[in-house]
Amino acid sequence: MAREIERKFLVTGEGWRDGVRRTFHYRQGYLTGEGPCSVRVRIDDERAFLNIKSATLGIQRTEYEYPIPLADAEEMLARFTVGLVVEKTRYVVDFAGHRWEVDVFEGANAGLVVAEIELQHEDEHFELPPWVGEEVSDDPRYYNVCLAHRPYREWSA
Repeated sequence: MAREIERKFLVTGEGWRDGVRRTFHYRQGYLTGEGPCSVRVRIDDERAFLNIKSATLGIQRTEYEYPIPLADAEEMLARFTVGLVVEKTRYVVDFAGHRWEVDVFEGANAGLVVAEIELQHEDEHFELPPWVGEEVSDDPRYYNVCLAHRPYREWSA
């Protein structure tokens, strides 16, 4: 069984930009986001993936991801997604022996910047970078599937 252990934090400054080693632009939409799992189509520059992730709250979830043809992904995004297509730029940043991914959201989610770290086990020790703030791993509003249905710009409304 595939599993993901991921912790998510709000970003509080721009210091992460000094450590960027890779950048990706993502467009992703959800074919379903209700029930026991979400099913996502993601286009990352020139590659595409189908992702199935358990709809459980917390830092550990079951996840499967498969490459699919780019043309199929484009058609799925155009025809089958529910909610908004989520767009973001992901910056890969190394810090203290770990890979961090900083997502800068666009469109209806502009203004939201979140850092994620994937771990090998739930109690794995890691150092928090100085540009990381509040942990939001257990707040479902920050899940991308939720951002597709209730974008960041609507939170204060």
